[in-house]
Amino acid sequence: MLAASACALTLGTPYVPLHRLPGALLDSDSTLTGIVVTELRVPRLVLALVAGACLGAAGLVLQEALRNPLAVPEMLGVSSGAALGVAAPLVLSVSLPAAVQPLSAIGGAALGGGLTLLAAGLGRSPSAVLLTGAAVAAALQAALLVLMVMADQLDLQLIYRYLLGSLSARTWDDVTGLWPWLLVAVPALVLCAPVLSVLRLGDEDAEALGVRAQRARFAALAIAVVLIAPVTAVCGPVAWVGFLAPHLARWFNPRADAVRWLPWSAAWGAVVVAVADVPARLALAPVEMPVGAWTALLGVPAGVALLRSGNRRPAVRRRAAGADVGRAAGSGAGGAAGADAVSPAPQGAQAAPSAPSGKEVR
Repeated sequence: MLAASACALTLGTPYVPLHRLPGALLDSDSTLTGIVVTELRVPRLVLALVAGACLGAAGLVLQEALRNPLAVPEMLGVSSGAALGVAAPLVLSVSLPAAVQPLSAIGGAALGGGLTLLAAGLGRSPSAVLLTGAAVAAALQAALLVLMVMADQLDLQLIYRYLLGSLSARTWDDVTGLWPWLLVAVPALVLCAPVLSVLRLGDEDAEALGVRAQRARFAALAIAVVLIAPVTAVCGPVAWVGFLAPHLARWFNPRADAVRWLPWSAAWGAVVVAVADVPARLALAPVEMPVGAWTALLGVPAGVALLRSGNRRPAVRRRAAGADVGRAAGSGAGGAAGADAVSPAPQGAQAAPSAPSGKEVR
């Protein structure tokens, strides 16, 4: 994160050496370099870190609530609904204030998530929720394509760039618009984390421990909506961060639970977006690429590799444990046989008692 932050603040036009960065931050209003650093690069970096943390935490919440490592916002209709809620007013020429735009995104995300839960029977089965969410996401993307057909050329370019996820031309106003939603989502997330550990045991065991699985799953989806929708309203659907970040958290600490994975998943999400934004801004300079293209390009193969390596680890541990038990049993049997062969029974010793008869065994 420190390396990505240093690259984001120093590289570009104008180039700011690292030793001159504190001076550029202090001279924010007097020089061109200070204005570029404080008004463009710093808010973009902060937005990348906050957006990545929200997406990483939301991905872990969805995966743990549905007990499926493939549960991501893109496959549950949440991201597609939020994108539809932002694109519809733009195409239909409905002017909305900047403060109301997150509300349209939250409404679209709630629509997608609510349709998923209703079609799956209010979260009765995690696998049904995941499959139904993929169908709902496809339907919302089809509606989004209809809006893109209706849009003119300028709106079409804006929507297309927005759908790939971009941090270009973001200012402090975009960053400050996220804090009210974070103040609501973070306490709910802290309260939800212990329940996620219980949901991993299964619905029947969770019910036995006093957790209503359907309501808990619905609440987890609601928290994920509050985390994803404001970020999608500002940055667009930055793809597959919610898939990669939880797997990184599990890979580095496989024996932890959801409570310990949650902060690490948020941290890894922030790292993924901050790292992906550096080549998105500099690879084809002066033309900027969408950051969502880089997160999808790098996140999917990395997440699949982590998922496969995570599946191998329990088998390796089981084989190692079996080999240790076999060696211990073999050494114990050999030692006992050797002791019997070397140490004959003393004369006059009583014979070992015979096995009890069948009548005595009960």
